[in-house]
Amino acid sequence: MFDLDFSKIAVVSAVALVVIGPERLPSVARTMGTMIGKAKRYVADVKAEVNRTMELDELKKMKETMETAARDVEHSVHTAASDFEKDWSETTAGLSSDHYEPLAPPPPTYENPGKKWRLKRGAVPHWYKARQGVRTKALSGAARVARFRPVKRSEHV
Repeated sequence: MFDLDFSKIAVVSAVALVVIGPERLPSVARTMGTMIGKAKRYVADVKAEVNRTMELDELKKMKETMETAARDVEHSVHTAASDFEKDWSETTAGLSSDHYEPLAPPPPTYENPGKKWRLKRGAVPHWYKARQGVRTKALSGAARVARFRPVKRSEHV
């Protein structure tokens, strides 16, 4: 904003101290600080509002260009489709559809393999499950606590 160096600030503060007086200087400085803060916030709000309006204008222009491009594409697709319909009707005008034969056999239909995957059992031996620590039975909460409870050591005196 302003080009102030240390000497100019010192001169301004000395003049303010003489004019205002040392008793009222803190309250005046506080009031000036709040006013400067309000001014900075106001300027920031104005800048933000200007930026928002500029972005809205850019978005509106972009929307208009996209709409015109979409209309052009739709028009070109419509004309291409109508040209194709005309060409197709001219090409197939002499053909009759009575003796139409498919070129390839129809695709095979899906058949459920019928596997009973829910009934599948694993063929893992019990000794292997026991050695690996695989749970074969559900444990209750109390049994799980009892299983992992630390061992009490008896103290000999």
